[in-house]
Amino acid sequence: MIDFEKIQKRVYQDILEKLPDYLTYHNLAHTQYVSEKALFLAGIEKISESEIELLRLAALFHDTGFVENPKNHEEIGCGIATKYLKDLVSDEDLKKIHGMIMATKIPQTPTNQLERIIADADLEYLGTDDFLRQGNALYEELLHFNPSLSEQAWNELQLTFLEKHDYHTDYCKKYREPKKQENIESVKEKLKVL
Repeated sequence: MIDFEKIQKRVYQDILEKLPDYLTYHNLAHTQYVSEKALFLAGIEKISESEIELLRLAALFHDTGFVENPKNHEEIGCGIATKYLKDLVSDEDLKKIHGMIMATKIPQTPTNQLERIIADADLEYLGTDDFLRQGNALYEELLHFNPSLSEQAWNELQLTFLEKHDYHTDYCKKYREPKKQENIESVKEKLKVL
């Protein structure tokens, strides 16, 4: 059995607590949110304890690549996960963890139940009342990399993203999709005003 708390503490100290302040979205709070949602969905999907352990590890590492580069951060995160976990998990389990990390890459293309869970956990907020707050945090982060990104351009980007996005778990399809449709309408309203 892996000592998850010990690994989590190391990853928090080594990476997630050291992420730059301009990462207002891809930060420790986001990792904690995704971990929480992944566990929630895992409970509904009734996956095994050993799979839950792998899911928790994947959620922990899924955005660690931001410490090096926002582009291809999923691939970088797989490398970081390997460095931390290669002596603790089997090659087969490491492959599953890599698969889950890569399932969060946009556009999402999960290929199994665990990948569908983490993909939905990562973007679950799109279909919640927290959409505006998290969206604003992401806009603020993107402004750091592209200071000329106007609110109009951001809302157009968000609308395109929302319209292309699909949930992958039955729970999110049933309980998050309706609110996501409302959020799409609210972005369309903003675009009319601008």
